Amino acid sequence: MRLGIISDTHGDMTAMRQVAALTPPVDCWLHAGDHARDGAFLEKLTNVTVYAVCGNTDLFLDCKKIDEFITMAGKKIWLTHGHTYHVHGNDVHELLYRGRQYDADIIIFGHTHEPYVDCIDGRLLINPGSASRPRGGSAA
Repeated sequence: MRLGIISDTHGDMTAMRQVAALTPPVDCWLHAGDHARDGAFLEKLTNVTVYAVCGNTDLFLDCKKIDEFITMAGKKIWLTHGHTYHVHGNDVHELLYRGRQYDADIIIFGHTHEPYVDCIDGRLLINPGSASRPRGGSAA
């Protein structure tokens, strides 16, 4: 199963079009918040199912989920934005703590706008960075 992972699109349709054009075919997309409603645009654009969660800029929108739990290919995936779990920079301690509680194999988050990939205690943590407003020297 191939997953597309995107976060922090902030309503930037051009950035989403660019990401979709550069990404090989995927079975579904995971949108880790900040303009979770962009998931509907991405779903239309790619004709692929999109799972999306709310971020800190979604709080005043009609957005109901801050966490999504998905099982794919026998792996438990926890999709969250991270802002409610004190994610700042590379501080992922609370995500790891909660990931253990949720028995998540993979933790996908956003919020920092900086890409991050690590495997800690057998759990894969992925932050795709921001598709529209990258930070820390990363490129969209």
